Amino acid sequence: MTTTADLPVLVIGAGPAGLAAAAHLVGRGIEPLVLEAGPRAATAVRGWSHVRLFSTWGELTDPVAEKLLAPTGWTRPDADTYPTGGDWAERYLQPLADVLGDKVRYGATVTGVSRLGRDRIVDADRERQPFTVRLALAEGAEERILARAVVDASGTWSTPGPIGADGLPALGEHAASARISYRVPDLEDPAVRARYAGKRTAVIGSGASAFTALAGLADVAKGEPGTHSVWILRRGISGSTFGGGFADQLPARGALGLAAKAAVDHGHADAVTGFRTEIIEPADGDRLTLVDEDGRRLDPVDEVIVLTGLRPDLSFLSELRLALDERLQAPVGLAPLIDPNQHSCGTVYPHGHRELSHPERGLYLVGMKSYGRAPTFLALTGYEQVRSVAAALAGDTEAADRVELTLPDTGVCGGAGLFDEPAAGQAADTGCCAAPAPMRIAGPTATEGRG
Repeated sequence: MTTTADLPVLVIGAGPAGLAAAAHLVGRGIEPLVLEAGPRAATAVRGWSHVRLFSTWGELTDPVAEKLLAPTGWTRPDADTYPTGGDWAERYLQPLADVLGDKVRYGATVTGVSRLGRDRIVDADRERQPFTVRLALAEGAEERILARAVVDASGTWSTPGPIGADGLPALGEHAASARISYRVPDLEDPAVRARYAGKRTAVIGSGASAFTALAGLADVAKGEPGTHSVWILRRGISGSTFGGGFADQLPARGALGLAAKAAVDHGHADAVTGFRTEIIEPADGDRLTLVDEDGRRLDPVDEVIVLTGLRPDLSFLSELRLALDERLQAPVGLAPLIDPNQHSCGTVYPHGHRELSHPERGLYLVGMKSYGRAPTFLALTGYEQVRSVAAALAGDTEAADRVELTLPDTGVCGGAGLFDEPAAGQAADTGCCAAPAPMRIAGPTATEGRG
């Protein structure tokens, strides 16, 4: 007879945190089953494969995962170098998924999670029931899987924020979708570059993804006359607008803000402050006019890049009992530690199973998903999370409660991001605040990774 204890721990997402979770579970003698919606490991990371992360290889691999990889002849890349998203996927994440073998299933999208025979209302005998997980398979079929626990590492990459400052799409946003992108473009791709070269582009957002877009477009402007950016900020410009700069202990991340500042200082971008877009109207020549809540109108633009953050998809967890912060949509035990108004990723102390737990015992949101709408997530944070969760599921409370990670400081709270110049990490520690020449940097405010 099969009991709940004989069932696997289901891990949603074969990204950095999900695969690390599986490695830690295997190391604890617990059978994982990783479900990945895409056709390969690290589908979200591959979405920005052209991007170089601001974290080095030494900060992007998990020690327990490395032990699984070692017998295959896998060689750890130079710890002091910066990989691209494609490097990370091909040289570490896919090999790790390959080692896990049939413990990873592709083309399997989770559409619902509940307790067997119990919706979220029913108390009776609830915790003794296994989790039931509904899947939509690539070929169109459906399936149900039972699990002893669920670790949701599905990230937030698939749900970017809209243009509207109220969290809703601006009026006309859907109608103008052909001219709107919610990702930092790969400007090394000739077709993508042609979309923005010689054009006037609005960049909406105030985090590192906006910095990368501004700096990348500034680089295009050097060789393509007429290329110009309009940087739309919902707030004003202050001393922290451009991030931590040389005060950031991750130099490549600090360089992001300095590169954006250079784009503005060199005239490749104009900053429009206090502008909360409410309406997008069509203008002559397939252009768009942005109108704010006070009726202020900007000159027409050709394209709009929206980088207003990411948010978790909680729809498939609707039959489970979650304890989420009302603002961040992060676990209530974690939310006070990651409030972006108060913390950078360096001032958030490492955390584990206790901060990540919910009233639904055996359910954990980890990785980017755990941060809800908060920015500034590091891969190292996810690895520490899943180490603790795996220990808790194995009944090793002492190890689960132990802290095994020290995070670098950001200088100021400014969000996470990615860069595209290895030399950016070599800036001299002079204390000077002058911006460097614009560099080609691009990438999502994301790993799973935000790196």
